Amino acid sequence: MSISQKCQYAIRALLELAERWSTQVPVRSGEIAVRQSIPQRFLENILNELKAAGLVDAYRGPQGGFLLACEPEQLTVGRVIRLVDGSLDPVRCTKGADHRDCPLMGRCALLPLWEEAKAAVESVYDRATFADLARRGTALVLEQMADYCI
Repeated sequence: MSISQKCQYAIRALLELAERWSTQVPVRSGEIAVRQSIPQRFLENILNELKAAGLVDAYRGPQGGFLLACEPEQLTVGRVIRLVDGSLDPVRCTKGADHRDCPLMGRCALLPLWEEAKAAVESVYDRATFADLARRGTALVLEQMADYCI
């Protein structure tokens, strides 16, 4: 299972908003693009999709921009991946009705392995909240500041 570039951009944009959650000041897409190294035009499309999905709120005007629509503790990486990229299935035969169409159904020794891998990946992504990621980002910045030498 590979995460698309679009999904990585969506996660980075949401992380930027999560890191600023406490201020409740809308963040302009241009600022997100610069800070997260995301092409501006691509980011605008992603933010519109995230808005349509109810993950971000958009505000117009001179003080406008984007805010998370929910608390960072309530938003998981798994939810975003499923929204942008679809299921977390490692192979087609673990996807819902597709496994019933498998010619090896009932005699495939690999299916339990694929299902176990899917469950493990889902567990990691579904545990990771944007609040957790924001805390990690802050810790990394503070660590870099502490290592500063002249």
